[in-house]
Amino acid sequence: MQLLVTGGAGYIGSVVAAQLVEEGHEVTVLDDLSTGHADAVPAGARFVQGSITEAGGLLGESFAEFDAVLHFAAKSLVGESVEQPGRYWSSNLGGTLALLDAMRQAGVGRIVFSSTAATYGEPERTPILETDPTRPTNPYGASKLAVDTALATFSDLYGLAAVSLRYFNVAGAYGEFRERHTPETHLIPNVLKVALGERESISVFGTDYPTPDGTCVRDYIHVADLGRAHLLALHAGTAGTHRIFNLGNGAGFSVQEVIDVCREVTGHEIPVTIGPRRAGDPAVLVASSEKIQRELGWKPARPSLRDIVSDAWTATAGKESTSA
Repeated sequence: MQLLVTGGAGYIGSVVAAQLVEEGHEVTVLDDLSTGHADAVPAGARFVQGSITEAGGLLGESFAEFDAVLHFAAKSLVGESVEQPGRYWSSNLGGTLALLDAMRQAGVGRIVFSSTAATYGEPERTPILETDPTRPTNPYGASKLAVDTALATFSDLYGLAAVSLRYFNVAGAYGEFRERHTPETHLIPNVLKVALGERESISVFGTDYPTPDGTCVRDYIHVADLGRAHLLALHAGTAGTHRIFNLGNGAGFSVQEVIDVCREVTGHEIPVTIGPRRAGDPAVLVASSEKIQRELGWKPARPSLRDIVSDAWTATAGKESTSA
């Protein structure tokens, strides 16, 4: 298949692009490099630098040759979305609408969208099901939910085959492809920064939650497993239908568990600073993946926290030693 991967120079997009190339697909990566890295585009993929708002003009007549689009390009920092909501609505929703229009004009009728479980907001129950209410608590989650709504509309009106994948925390590495966010807001890479000597300690916000060890429990999925889900979703779209699947590990891991496993894997002490709870932090956030397991046969191959941390550490420490 000939495939367009938007945001394919970013963390998740680059992993999926690499997996697609390995499967023999012809891959074009479109990325403006605002948060991605040119050296993250996998060998064998064609790279076009630019925004998704200009996809139609940048790709020209070649757009019509694509069999499908895998859409990762987005702004994704929750805190920033609260400070600059207009930027998130413009980039995430406005950019996607421009992409969908370009697809419609070129006759490309299939898309897999990298959505988020932040569309659910603070859930009434866990694990979260696809049928649960969507009440995002920040502009990031709201803009992603709006894209899901747009996909449903384009499916109804124009026969688009659309699949949205919703998930919480992605971690680990796929060979050389790893997390390189600036700023870094995710727990696992920040804990590993302490082991590398790039941070003095890791902050834990609240140790009195109603969980086994008192720290928040969050869902983590290995980036390679997430990538495989996108590959399966490529073939799951049905013309005129918008399908939604959650992805998760089923149980979740606490902040303390993450720190303990990082200590074990890296052999470093990793000092901790305890702080008060952060406003709006639910005790447990875990998504159910029963639907995608049942309907598409997806199952995480590397669900253990140790595997996730080990792969992230191998990639991160290896890159640091190489550049030292």
